[in-house]
Amino acid sequence: MRLDIQMFAVPFRKTSKTRKRMRRTHYKISESQTTTCPKCGATIKPHRVCKECGTYKGKEVITKEETAA
Repeated sequence: MRLDIQMFAVPFRKTSKTRKRMRRTHYKISESQTTTCPKCGATIKPHRVCKECGTYKGKEVITKEETAA
């Protein structure tokens, strides 16, 4: 009679809080990137339509109506 038992690798010691946190220091969120609109110069997220002038890659996608003050 043969037992079908699988053996798994088990750590010899518990990972301390300090060692665990030092390993996780590289998992932080990076800063959000921004670019400037080539037409109006507004700060926008990359690969998005400009909210100020409504252009994307030099083409007008959204028509913005300017209000006279």
